[in-house]
Amino acid sequence: MMSRKEEIAQNLSHVRERIENSARSVGRKSSEIELIAVTKTFPISDAVLLCELGLTQFGENRDSEGAAKSTQVSGHWHFQGQIQSKKLKSITAWASFIHSLDSLEHCEKIAGLCAQRVADPLGIFIQVSLDGAEGRGGVLPKFLPPLADCVLKSPGLKLMGLMAVAPLGVEPDSAFEQLAVIHNDFSGRYPQAKALSAGMSNDYESAIHHGATHIRLGSSILGSRTPAL
Repeated sequence: MMSRKEEIAQNLSHVRERIENSARSVGRKSSEIELIAVTKTFPISDAVLLCELGLTQFGENRDSEGAAKSTQVSGHWHFQGQIQSKKLKSITAWASFIHSLDSLEHCEKIAGLCAQRVADPLGIFIQVSLDGAEGRGGVLPKFLPPLADCVLKSPGLKLMGLMAVAPLGVEPDSAFEQLAVIHNDFSGRYPQAKALSAGMSNDYESAIHHGATHIRLGSSILGSRTPAL
């Protein structure tokens, strides 16, 4: 029977091979793609094992888990859940990146909390909605410029690019093709914002085909979810 570390190592090797093949199929290099291991609901021990296996990028949807795990596991921590104002003081204390900015109110609050982070600015991805559905986060493309401008005028923040989730019931290729067009237009206006955070365990190969630079994988590396310890 494999140890937990062996299981994770095997899954990680398989994922890296698929990333390599997906990137090569569209003339890209796998080195262009940042793999973020989403440790939401998994125990801290799994994050420790991932770190031992050489992974340095970790994603969390919940502030409480990210705050706890980040104190015990070295690396860059990415917050990718929906933002709550009351959690921002804590999130900005442990996160290196936020992937889910979708309101000017939150942007202004984050900017204030990060005013002293000029030497190590907080990376910001603006979440774009591909279908306008309420409750899933994100803004329509026409509302992206005000958010980008808010980030750019804040010295403690760094505009990374866009993040999106493929809508329910929509084929990933169709969703990410739409996202690629939006991102191309956005990065044309904001050339410093080249990053594109898209793709999860069930659709990351499609996201890579359409230009994703950051993919967020949980179950394909860590297996079925279990309560965090």
